[in-house]
Amino acid sequence: MDMAMDAQALNTFLATDFAQVASQYRVESAARDRLVARLLVGDQHLRPGGTVSGPSIFALADVAIYCAILSRIGPVALAVTTNASIDFMRKPEAGRDLLAECRVLKLGRSLAVAEALIFSEGAAQPVARCSMTYSIPSKKQENSAL
Repeated sequence: MDMAMDAQALNTFLATDFAQVASQYRVESAARDRLVARLLVGDQHLRPGGTVSGPSIFALADVAIYCAILSRIGPVALAVTTNASIDFMRKPEAGRDLLAECRVLKLGRSLAVAEALIFSEGAAQPVARCSMTYSIPSKKQENSAL
């Protein structure tokens, strides 16, 4: 299957359909086997002690995996997370954006499974690992909801 959306199309989709958070995230690259997304870390993402909060790391993983799936299936706004598991492995480095490197492991008609490794920019060791399953609505479900 060819790519349905490249990084520019994904960023445009986020800006249009998820304007409330789009300024915090950017898809850096999208290829068939890998997508990289960035959390533009700001004060709103920090917890006491100056580290990036767990919910912010989880949100990056969710946005990045969602975009990795859309890169393959196209702009399906109603695809939703049905299962998620995250391991927080080390403290993110202060003052750096976070990057999520994602792979789609299985892409079916109604479910997609993907994983993301989250890194502090420039660091070799991941700060978190996340796996997620997404439910993909049928074309009929997507069209009736719009």
